[in-house]
Amino acid sequence: MKFIPAIDLKNNQCVRLEKGLENRLEVFNTNPIEQAKIFENLGCQRLHIVDLDEAFGRQNINKETILKIRNEISIPIELGGGIRTIEDIFFWKNKGIDFLVIGSLATKDRELVINASKKFIDSIYIAADVLENKIMIKGWVEDSKLTIDNLISNYSDSPIRGFIFTDISRDGLLSGLNINLIKDLFSKTNKNIIVGGGLSNYGDLENLKSVANKNKNLEGVIAGKSIYSGKIEIKTALQKFFL
Repeated sequence: MKFIPAIDLKNNQCVRLEKGLENRLEVFNTNPIEQAKIFENLGCQRLHIVDLDEAFGRQNINKETILKIRNEISIPIELGGGIRTIEDIFFWKNKGIDFLVIGSLATKDRELVINASKKFIDSIYIAADVLENKIMIKGWVEDSKLTIDNLISNYSDSPIRGFIFTDISRDGLLSGLNINLIKDLFSKTNKNIIVGGGLSNYGDLENLKSVANKNKNLEGVIAGKSIYSGKIEIKTALQKFFL
């Protein structure tokens, strides 16, 4: 299981939203490139980047920043937010982004996503962004009309790498991971699962570690506000739960 810090980009700044709402935004670092280097230097083995502007339909605002991050760090990057065409997938893979997180597109064009997964082996995750059992898309503002069961069923027999699950109702609130829902995911698929949304303290990591001991396909946990606010120290977390 990997500890994966998140950089959410809006206007080329490192921010956090509450429950994905743009009007509930806090800026944590105006230099996301430096922030990425900090995470790498602290020993993190992967970085999670979300392009919020792209997710909300504003194009090309953060592209150069993402490319600079890719050039400045050596650890793998998983990127999500506004990847809605096959051209987007090819662009980012050709620029050296290791993993892509597909949300809206995965609810609309299963064949395209599966073909991309065959082209870029072990590189494509499906975003399972859940609010009250509904899969939300387009920056979490539109109901896809799919449930989490629908989405997982659509891709469990496909060549995708796995699913990235986010509990929107808890995201950015430091309210704790939804451990019961996370446990339930493993009865639905054998694909890798990365979880996020609500990580608040070391107790969450302790609970998640016990889940990982029973489910080897729990690939990682995404940490956002918990590390920016100091609730979780990265070095302590890595030493206690991930080494």
